[in-house]
Amino acid sequence: MPLDNDPPNASAIMDATGLKAFQLAFVLAPNGGGCSPTWGGTAPVSSDTAVKSTIDTIRAKGGDVSVSIGGYGGTKLGQACADAASTAAAYQQVITKYGLHAIDFDLEEPEYENTAAIKNEIGAAKILQQNNPGLYVSVTTAGTADGTGWFGKQMLLEAKSQGFTPNNFSIMPFDGGFNGAASQTSALTNFNSILQSTFGWDEATAYAHEGFSGMNGRSDTGEIFTQSDFQTVLDYATSHHMDRFTFWSINRDRQCSPPDNGGRTSGTCSSVAQSDWDFAKYSVKFAGVTPPTGTPTPTPTPTPTSCKPAWNSSTAYTGGTEVSYAQHNWKAKWWTQNEVPGASTWGPWQDEGAC
Repeated sequence: MPLDNDPPNASAIMDATGLKAFQLAFVLAPNGGGCSPTWGGTAPVSSDTAVKSTIDTIRAKGGDVSVSIGGYGGTKLGQACADAASTAAAYQQVITKYGLHAIDFDLEEPEYENTAAIKNEIGAAKILQQNNPGLYVSVTTAGTADGTGWFGKQMLLEAKSQGFTPNNFSIMPFDGGFNGAASQTSALTNFNSILQSTFGWDEATAYAHEGFSGMNGRSDTGEIFTQSDFQTVLDYATSHHMDRFTFWSINRDRQCSPPDNGGRTSGTCSSVAQSDWDFAKYSVKFAGVTPPTGTPTPTPTPTPTSCKPAWNSSTAYTGGTEVSYAQHNWKAKWWTQNEVPGASTWGPWQDEGAC
């Protein structure tokens, strides 16, 4: 959810779709230089009230946010700060300001062509992971038909060399000659192989650390991704127990006028025929949340059920396994180990209610 391009009302989207998790973008270095976090290079995080108000609204309705740092434009903190420690200190200001449970490192060109900057970013991510127990850390990078390109692979090797494993590595399979869902799922399969060979994981472990970040409708390069394409990728992601499914962007999850926008790409609509928030509903399905079907009516509080076996931090759980924690039963959405149930909206556990 970019903060420019006419961002929609988060509360209205939540009511219409059941969406609970939002990605807010982008935190950058100041346009005038310096190693302090800003929104879009212009609005200091330290004095922000507008974004905090949006976050408070989302949380009040049972949702949560992840903040995305980096992206395509602007100067990144990994470029502006002197080292990993100072880069991490800048990001820690964002985590502390908003009480974040999740953060995304969007590492793409031109920054990921800068070896020193990527070393700072990966080092900062590792520091944040160590200093903020339970923080969900994702890394998003460019997708290619082969999974990711040379610079993406170098970024993975940098993570390996630093001993850093995030919750998730996601690719963006668009703006690179893609043609619908089949080309995207092929890229995801190839990226899985890259994760296996880089980190020594088996296929299931690699998928448990893999994510998809798509672009709805017409991409920057004129590729078209429809609702049907999103459904196909969603089916692939869920059947392979992938860790993340998101897209760029909710601001574009609206129909243009005319629907194809005259063959142009827009930051405020999708350039394909759709109803409002069609694409967000695929993220809802991935999260296992049932979308609203109409005006809600009061229902009695359910009688607690018996508790499942207690969650254990040292046990590896596969998708569908049920456990109990904090007087609630939880079901694993995918393979997980040592991730506390309920610690984050972005996590691997689905709450099944009190027990």
